[in-house]
Amino acid sequence: MKFKKNQQIALLCSALLFPAFAPAEVLDNIIAVVEDDVILENELQKEVSTVEQRIAASKSPMPPLSILRRQVLERMIVDKLQRQLAEKAGINISDEMLNSSAADIAKRNNMSPEEFRVELEKQGMSYAAFLENMKNEIVVNELRQREIGGRIKVTDREVEHYLETQQGKVGEDLVQYHLGHILIALPEGASSTAIQKAQEKANDLVKKLRAGQDFAQTAMSESSDSNALKGGDLGWRTLKDMPTLFVSEVGKLRQGSISEPLRSPSGFHILKMLELKGLADGHTVVKTKVRHILIKTNELVDDVEASKRAWALKERIMSGDDFATLARANSDDKGSAIKGGSLDWVEAGALVKPFEEAMTKLKINEISDPVQTQFGWHIIQVLDRENRDNSAEFKKNQVRDAIRKRKIEEETELWLRKLRDEAFVEIKENRI
Repeated sequence: MKFKKNQQIALLCSALLFPAFAPAEVLDNIIAVVEDDVILENELQKEVSTVEQRIAASKSPMPPLSILRRQVLERMIVDKLQRQLAEKAGINISDEMLNSSAADIAKRNNMSPEEFRVELEKQGMSYAAFLENMKNEIVVNELRQREIGGRIKVTDREVEHYLETQQGKVGEDLVQYHLGHILIALPEGASSTAIQKAQEKANDLVKKLRAGQDFAQTAMSESSDSNALKGGDLGWRTLKDMPTLFVSEVGKLRQGSISEPLRSPSGFHILKMLELKGLADGHTVVKTKVRHILIKTNELVDDVEASKRAWALKERIMSGDDFATLARANSDDKGSAIKGGSLDWVEAGALVKPFEEAMTKLKINEISDPVQTQFGWHIIQVLDRENRDNSAEFKKNQVRDAIRKRKIEEETELWLRKLRDEAFVEIKENRI
């Protein structure tokens, strides 16, 4: 294997710094050299054990250990390369951000941080290991956002083109596809011989899969895709959530059928239609016509005084004073005050949580008690409420998000392949 000049120097320095009597067992533990870092046997074994537990829990067939180790090692290599690149880019995650993210996860699981920690330990994962994994994930996501996400654009014309080309294709937006995927990868700038060899391998796999060979097992053993260790499972997707290459082929597949190999810059793709299901169409949103009076706190008006003023205004309204007139004269929200306190029609999620919770509980024309938010004290009145069909707008937003997601997925696959191909990686083949 040829070494880059800097790696030759590094190896020479290592030989000078560490004499022949250095403990051989340390070197024996190295499974792979990844640029200027290494992956050790105990690190690989730990990851393999975690994946074995996950596969066993999902009741999927277990691939041979040698194949599983190689798949896990490749994933570790790519992860390490991304972390190295993130470090060079100066991407750091503070302890405060990390703890805040962990607290959010605990909250979503209806637990306190301490309860979440205890639950993790019950499942055999230390809290420190959980934080380290989460930190790596956040760092990698930030790196990908910088390297890929920032340059992905979706134009209005792309959204319009998608919607125009889908007109008349009955049910396409109503169907979800559960896909399996195998990638026979090709390096960037592959020779014609390498391309032919990869295509022959893909064709052979298609024949075996159509003859009944287990797809998940084959994906674990043969696929270079990041979902290989999940049996190639891509999850549920609509057509607009798929890579462009897959769209025309998916429409030809019945449940259980296998596609012909599909060529892309990354290699040859094999798809399996695992399941199909329909979706409900249409989308409505609750809109509320609302107005308010805001009393802010400041250096002259403390919280107690602001609350008193709000309650006094509520009593005047209940005694017959006009809401709009009082809003113009007393509200500290100058933007709405000149309109009699009107915020016009607002959608769910558009206002701060305490305000929206109080507003949602009000009947039409009902006046709230003073409600406190970070902006001060509010008196709220709901003037009208209705369900509006915003299917067209919702559909455009879905299409925009899906096109962006698809572009990011395609670019990420190419970027990771290039990152791996251009890196210095030496695998100790006799130890796999």
